[in-house]
Amino acid sequence: MTDQDYLDGNAAAGLLSEVFAADVTTAVGCCANCGDQSVVARGRVYVDQHGLVMRCSVCGDVLAVAAERAGRLCLDLRGLAWLEFAVE
Repeated sequence: MTDQDYLDGNAAAGLLSEVFAADVTTAVGCCANCGDQSVVARGRVYVDQHGLVMRCSVCGDVLAVAAERAGRLCLDLRGLAWLEFAVE
């Protein structure tokens, strides 16, 4: 994959809506590597047949990985120091 193969964080909305009740693209997260704080929609999403990888738009480090297999969604958010949702 090259830098031009990515989509913005909105591409993760469908898959992540299966886990989160709130609109995750408007949630603010903090990159555990560089400390950048921005909305999920700003991340760079790389999609293939196995799932998706979201990278920080500042440092390029992996923020999240999501994959579907055998009717289950596997979600790894270890690249985020924290993730904050608006509560209504």
